[in-house]
Amino acid sequence: MSRPKVVSKEVLFPFILVTSLFALWGFANAVTDPMVQAFKKVLELSNSQAAWVQMAFYGGYFCMALPAALFMRKYSYKVGILIGLGLYAVGALMFYPAAITEKFWFFCLGLYILTFGLAFLETAANPYALAMGAKETATQRLNLAQAFNPVGLIGGLFVAQQFVLKNLQSDDIEDFSALDEAAKTLVRTSDLLVIRDPYVILGLVISIIFVVFLVSKMPQARDKDGIPSIGMIFKTLSKNKKYVMGVLAQILYVGAQIMCWTYIYQYAEAIGMDSVTAGYYQMAAFVVFVVGRAIGTYLLRFMSPGKLLKLFAIMALLCTLGAILVKGIVGLYCIVGISMFMSLMFPTIYGIALGNLTEDQSKVGSAGLIMAIVGGALMPKLQGMIIDLGGNGVADIKILGVSEVNFSFILPMLCFGYISWYGHHVFKKYE
Repeated sequence: MSRPKVVSKEVLFPFILVTSLFALWGFANAVTDPMVQAFKKVLELSNSQAAWVQMAFYGGYFCMALPAALFMRKYSYKVGILIGLGLYAVGALMFYPAAITEKFWFFCLGLYILTFGLAFLETAANPYALAMGAKETATQRLNLAQAFNPVGLIGGLFVAQQFVLKNLQSDDIEDFSALDEAAKTLVRTSDLLVIRDPYVILGLVISIIFVVFLVSKMPQARDKDGIPSIGMIFKTLSKNKKYVMGVLAQILYVGAQIMCWTYIYQYAEAIGMDSVTAGYYQMAAFVVFVVGRAIGTYLLRFMSPGKLLKLFAIMALLCTLGAILVKGIVGLYCIVGISMFMSLMFPTIYGIALGNLTEDQSKVGSAGLIMAIVGGALMPKLQGMIIDLGGNGVADIKILGVSEVNFSFILPMLCFGYISWYGHHVFKKYE
């Protein structure tokens, strides 16, 4: 018997539209990561204070994912996507008044609202991609859709690097804190406008995409057995060990991903590299991520998801260990290499955790997996606190023989350890 097609002709256009969303939130992720370093310099923040950017960004996912799922139980995936695009646009456009007020909390509020929209989009798009075809090819189909996420990542980083980091006046001043208050004010006003522009343009682009979705016809699958109560769904999911352990794996994966991508700048700073040059290494990490996603999607034709997840997680762990123990540029290469093996993790964990659930269970279960993105809010904050142990610098003290920024990568290493165990457990028990 031949294997079903990953995407049939009947749903090809809707699948392409949904796939475009993966690039859109990838763009938002990538353009935001360098902002931690940008805000740190412009507003004279510590590493831990600047991490509030990630707290706002990924905290929005946590707060809105479940309401989004409950909303889509009553309405369609398309309505959820439209609301998501609307909130995404509003949050991005809020950077305009934020730049006028020059308040850090206002920028964080804009990011918080923006990720309300991303929570709707991810809660809808991930299970929607899984449902657009046979269950046998669901994980492969989600990996295919997620392959366009790093395209958005590369675009977002390019914008951040070429149109933000390169144009920050504070980055060209050796000791910004030594300037008098009047000079600081002029530089700060200019730099905040530079940070504002990409988000405002993004908000306008998202508004156009909203209209495209509004006028497009999208298929909607429904369970034939009616809609069970939300309490019954929660009870069923809580007894599903593969799902519960998958949510934890997703929390740790997202935390590890954001730590490795955000603190590549601090790692580079510790070896005397400027932010723009460090951005090229993050760009390399995203390119490697694309390559890894393509290789992983292909390998899923021959290997089970759990087994491949285990293999990639072990390789990511070894790369992270290299980043901790190896000093200088080679350690930075190790951080770039981590992205090759992270590439497969999010959609594979997602597909494994939601495997064999009904559509209504998938909608609610998807919310748990999107709420797991809160790992991207909490864990970078912890890593920033480790880096701040010796002061606001990135290599003020040594911990167990390595600088504090090197040692801080023990957090993603531990995350990959659990993910490798989860892949092994799934492979042995469920595949």
